[in-house]
Amino acid sequence: MSMTGTTRAAIALHQEMLRLAGTLMSVTAVVEIALRNAVYNRLAEHFGSHAWLRRPPAPFVWKDEERGKIEAAVRNAQRVAYAKLGQTEKRALDSAAFRRGVPSNLRHEIRLDARQKTIAVCSGQVITQLTMYFWKRLFSRDYEQTLWKVALKRIFPDRRIDRSTVAVQLEHLYQTRNRVAHHEPVYGRRLSDTLTAIDFLASNLGASGDGSCAPLHKLLVPEQSTLATQAQALQTRIDALTDADPAWTKRDHLHGRAPHPSSRDHRRSRADAAHPITPRSPDPPRS
Repeated sequence: MSMTGTTRAAIALHQEMLRLAGTLMSVTAVVEIALRNAVYNRLAEHFGSHAWLRRPPAPFVWKDEERGKIEAAVRNAQRVAYAKLGQTEKRALDSAAFRRGVPSNLRHEIRLDARQKTIAVCSGQVITQLTMYFWKRLFSRDYEQTLWKVALKRIFPDRRIDRSTVAVQLEHLYQTRNRVAHHEPVYGRRLSDTLTAIDFLASNLGASGDGSCAPLHKLLVPEQSTLATQAQALQTRIDALTDADPAWTKRDHLHGRAPHPSSRDHRRSRADAAHPITPRSPDPPRS
């Protein structure tokens, strides 16, 4: 409450941030789904198999971290599928789980685990269990030679875009998504970076390369407009509060929070396509 001075003002600011967070979460959800679908389809084409996630053709191999994430996603998908079965269907799985019959005095959790492991899940079911962390990891330097250069570059057809640029924008979106999910505030430089990331991904993911508007950008036009309006309203409220409390302005500066730019500054127009994209952005630190 030190920033607002009163409980009423603190609640009003909190509600403003919640409204913005709601819009951010819906937009990041659409971007995440679009990203994972584009990655899955492109790598299925590259590997010549829709089973590339669990059984990638040689010589490609997953790093240990990603292999573990995939295995965990398979198990989660099996648990979800099991929960949807009726009691008769669940008991019927015993014949596959225990070829020689169910051992006597078997603990329930062991029987449950064995049943679930017999359920075959498709790639689509596994994909829904993989988090944004997994998908952003595919754009890390660990996969520059094996995924980016040979396949994933094609879902960002603009030749000026390199892998590290995509990685940085995905990191901004990932960090904000997690903050929103944990009801933490997003404003200042973090919000500005997030809006830039959303616009970058919407404008470039799956673009045709002929200068026309990307499908994702068209889809998100209303939401991006709402975000810009909400972000400006939030910044206006914060500016009014910080102007009334110079001490807070100093603290804000020390924490590295920059004022939010106008909506025109963070939204990329078609004319921006003629401007060069700065190559070789440094990779974000591992998170």
